[in-house]
Amino acid sequence: SGQKVCYTDFKRSCYKLAYFQDLSRRVGFQEARQACEIDGGALLSLESEAEQQLIESMLQNLTKSGSGISDGDFWIGLWRSGDGLATSSACPDLYQWADGSISPFRNWYADEPSCGSEACVVMYHQPTANPGLGGPYLYQWNDDRCNMKH
Repeated sequence: SGQKVCYTDFKRSCYKLAYFQDLSRRVGFQEARQACEIDGGALLSLESEAEQQLIESMLQNLTKSGSGISDGDFWIGLWRSGDGLATSSACPDLYQWADGSISPFRNWYADEPSCGSEACVVMYHQPTANPGLGGPYLYQWNDDRCNMKH
């Protein structure tokens, strides 16, 4: 389930957001990717700052309408396949969009991506967390282990 919102001024006209306060309903990266594909879509690939801001606005509206705001990051369609150069300085360049798009746009949180065993990417949504080096943990990107539940 989720909320579907459509626009006419972006390349992808419709977005579907799923926000689960219930931890048992959250899924890993591959499960989220499959759920999107079964629904006829793909995990989100963000192609510009304008699209990033649109998604941020949608997330603010979605979480506002719920029964209180809680922490819960959102999977996006950015990931790194293989472990070849995972710890080298080339690691940030190994991330690719799951839908095959080639957008170079990135919105990493400070000191991210950390690489290593973290190969799938979330958009932070941790409104109750104390700010870190890069400010609040809201809407910037973080690489995470693909089996984490978001």
